[in-house]
Amino acid sequence: MNIFISGGAGYIGSAAAEILHDAGHQVTVYDSLVTGYRAALPEGVGFIEADLAQSEILRQSLAAESYDAAMHFAGFIEAGESMRDPGKFFHNNVGLSIALIEACRQAGVERFVFSSSAAVYVSSDEALTEDSPLGPVNVYGETKLMIEQVLEWYRRVHGLRFAALRYFNASGAMPNRGESHDPESHLIPLVLQVALGQKEEAKINGTDYPTPDGTCIRDYVHISDLVDAHLLALDALQEQDRLVYNVGNGAGYSVREVIETARKVTGHPIPAVDAPRRAGDASRLVASADKIQRELSWRPQFPDLEQIISSAWEWHSSHPNGYA
Repeated sequence: MNIFISGGAGYIGSAAAEILHDAGHQVTVYDSLVTGYRAALPEGVGFIEADLAQSEILRQSLAAESYDAAMHFAGFIEAGESMRDPGKFFHNNVGLSIALIEACRQAGVERFVFSSSAAVYVSSDEALTEDSPLGPVNVYGETKLMIEQVLEWYRRVHGLRFAALRYFNASGAMPNRGESHDPESHLIPLVLQVALGQKEEAKINGTDYPTPDGTCIRDYVHISDLVDAHLLALDALQEQDRLVYNVGNGAGYSVREVIETARKVTGHPIPAVDAPRRAGDASRLVASADKIQRELSWRPQFPDLEQIISSAWEWHSSHPNGYA
């Protein structure tokens, strides 16, 4: 297949580009490098350095070849920032995603795989299914839900086949692909920065949540397992026109449990201090991935938190400054 990947120089997008390319597919990455890295691009893939706001470049890029599908990873991801600057997130995550969807329609791209999020759900003490109540507690989650709704209308009106994959904390690393954000806001890389001597202590944002140890509980899914889910969904869109799946391991870990596991993996004491809650953090988001396992035979290869953190530690140890 010939695949167009927006945001393909980022954490998840570059992993998808590598796996697709290695599987023999033709891949073109479209990325502004605002948050992505040129060094993250795998060898052998096409690259267009441009922003989705550059409508004429986007149109020409999609018209230059016959693409079988588009994968959309481009977007701002920090939930806390979305609560401080909602306009930035609505413009980029909603406005420019719609621009991409419309450009794909005009170019005749028939399949679209969207990087959605567990942030679309209402926090729950039970494992979340695809039928669980929706209700984002932050602007970031709202932008993801809005694009799912846009895609549904494009399916009804224009026949666009789409898959929305709701991630539950993409994490871990592949040998050549790791998590490198500036500034970093995700728990595992922040904790590993302490073990690397780059930070003095880890912060536990919020200790008064209605959970056993008072901290947020999250599901974690290894980046390679996440990409595998994308490829399975892409294939399934040949026969189906609408897919929505949770992608997670079905196990929830608190912030304190993540820090303790990182101590075990790294052999570092990793001092931690309590800090105020961050705006936009839900108390508990854990996936039920039964649907994607049943319908697409997806099975995580790295379901254990220690495996996930070990892979991240291996990458961060060898790339202490990320892709810089």
